[in-house]
This record gives sequence, C-alpha cells and structure tokens, in this order.
Amino acid sequence: MLRFVKIKCHFCHKQFYKDKRHFNWNKKLGHNSFCSKKCETKYRLTGKWLSCENTDCKRNFYRSKSDILKYNYCSRSCAAAINNKKYPKWPIKYCKNCKEPFRREGSPYCSVKCGKLGRFRYTKKELVDLLKSHFNKNGRVPARREVPEISHKATHLFNSWNKALIAAGLEPHRSHDHRMYKRLKAKAQDGHLCDSTSEAIIDNWLYKNKVRHSRNVPYPNTGHLSDWATKNDKIFIEYFGLAKDSPRYDRSIREKITMCRKNKIKLIGVYPKDLYPTNKLDKILSKLA
Repeated sequence: MLRFVKIKCHFCHKQFYKDKRHFNWNKKLGHNSFCSKKCETKYRLTGKWLSCENTDCKRNFYRSKSDILKYNYCSRSCAAAINNKKYPKWPIKYCKNCKEPFRREGSPYCSVKCGKLGRFRYTKKELVDLLKSHFNKNGRVPARREVPEISHKATHLFNSWNKALIAAGLEPHRSHDHRMYKRLKAKAQDGHLCDSTSEAIIDNWLYKNKVRHSRNVPYPNTGHLSDWATKNDKIFIEYFGLAKDSPRYDRSIREKITMCRKNKIKLIGVYPKDLYPTNKLDKILSKLA
C-alpha cells in the first residue's frame, strides 16, 4: 500500500501529495520536489549567467540556482587549472636531466624526452667497462636480472643483452632460439657444472655454507633429475628459473612437487625473484647450514 505525504512545491510553493518513498529518496539525495514538470522546468530557468573564475578563460555560462557554488568554473579543466595551483597534490621536484622544477609522482624526470636522455646516459664504452668490472669482481658473467640498473641501457644501445656481453668479450649464458632455452654450462666454485649462472649462485651458496650436496639426483621411479640433493637425498633443491615462461616447464614443476609429496621428500624451490635483484638465499636455505 502506497503512503503519501503532503509537501510544498519548491518553485510555486503549492501543496501537493507525493509518494513517501520517493520523497524520502529525494531528500536523501538532496533533490528538490516539484508539483509538475512545468514547475521543474521553470525552476531550472531561474539560474544565473556567471563568468568563469579562471582568469585565463573568463567564459560566460548559465548555471541553475541550486548548482551555484562559492567558486564557479565553466568546466572541470578550468577548475583543475586553478585548484592544482592553490592546492598542489605533489611537491616540487627538480628533473634529474634538465634540472627544471616539475610536479609528478614517482618519476625523477619532467618528461618522456628527459627520461630517455637520463636513462640512456651511458656510452657503449662505459657499459662495456661496467660489465668487465662485474666479471672481474665475481669471477663469472653477470645475469641480466642481476644488474637491472644497466641491463635495459645495454639492451637499448647494443640491441640485445647477449650482444652487450659479446662486446665486453664475455660469453652469453643462453640463446633464445626456442621457448625452452638452450642452456650453456657454468662452473660453480666446487667444480659442479651448472645449467646457468643462477644455478651457479645457488651451488656456490651451498659450498660456502658447507652444505654437502649432490647434483642431478634422480627422482624415484622417474626420469626427472633434481638440481641438488642433500641430507641423504631427503631434501631436494630446485631452481625454477623458467616458471610461468613455458606451459611444459610449469607442468614439470607440478609433477616434481607431486613426486616429492608422494615419496616424502622435502622440496625447496628457488625462483628468479629469490635471486634478483636481491639475493634471499640466506633466508630460504638457512636451515640447511
């Protein structure tokens, strides 16, 4: 059953009945009530012609009486132009490249142009020297994810990461001829041959922390091999370097997890995010030392 309330028209002040549910809804939204469409139309024509308060615009526009505010602008862009000056959201920063002041979140550059000039400020010779320096310091070819501060610069200047390594007189880790990569061997400090620099980093951690380990230990009753086994083959360690890179590789990860659970073998998985840009092996493998 509908219930009506007696109210006054907001324009002609004539009393009329309105459905209570609609009246409460209008009141909640801050809307006015009118006895007819004619009164509603006339009310809208009782507004004023205003001048935009943006001094660079000064455009005249019409606004209904209920929509007139303390400060009035003809558009959102004019309102933003004034309010951003009065109430800046971001503090002033100075461009890393051109040193000009600007306001922007995150980026240290004022524009895309300055960003490109700033990010690619290294010369080819400087990049080659940095790669050689890393090789001499660590005794191995750096992985791309290991040096993110120069990897994208080297890729930009030499057209690929492998070409940058070759220019520095270093041997690339692996080729990208196939989705499942062809791996090149890397030797760890204990003499173990590893399938990549990432695996050599893990093997070197085990050697440095005096964790006795074996390479390529077979899973029970299958042709799969574990990267490392320790604690009398009760713990397997795997480097899942291509996780989410190939459906076939992801399928093999799930198979290994299932086999370990079935044979009561503890499996420790190490992923690229655990090595780059920060090495987290101390936290992941700490219980083995």
